[in-house]
Amino acid sequence: MIIRRIAASVLIFVSSYAVSQATSIPTSRLMNPEDLFKVLQSGKEKPLMLQVGSHNMFLQAHIPGSEYVGAASTDTGLQQLRTRVDSLPHSKFIVLYCGCCPWSHCPNIKPADDAMHEMGFTNVKVLYISDNLGTNWVDKGYPTAKGE
Repeated sequence: MIIRRIAASVLIFVSSYAVSQATSIPTSRLMNPEDLFKVLQSGKEKPLMLQVGSHNMFLQAHIPGSEYVGAASTDTGLQQLRTRVDSLPHSKFIVLYCGCCPWSHCPNIKPADDAMHEMGFTNVKVLYISDNLGTNWVDKGYPTAKGE
């Protein structure tokens, strides 16, 4: 009985911590899928798009031209992200996205955004995916790639 109570308390704490993470990203750093689609169709310079979620999800569906860098909820994923952007100018237009789950529970997007800003990047947007990539990108008919 005591173990169940402790487990329930831990679950509530972890859930509330996850909820507070992605939702704490300032709205000025967010980009809606429709806006990213317009940027990609504009013919202007495209942003570097980095998927910071699960590799299996990337293989199933991702935004064409995006790169998989690793799950940012892990030390390995964060290191891969840092390595990928290390040589880029800090003004480079970069879009981070995950899409693994509802925004309020995403474990990857906040650590990735924090890492980019800690490194001094000033033109980073986070793709606001309220439900998941399938619902908020694929089902809307936006271009989708599969595999590597």
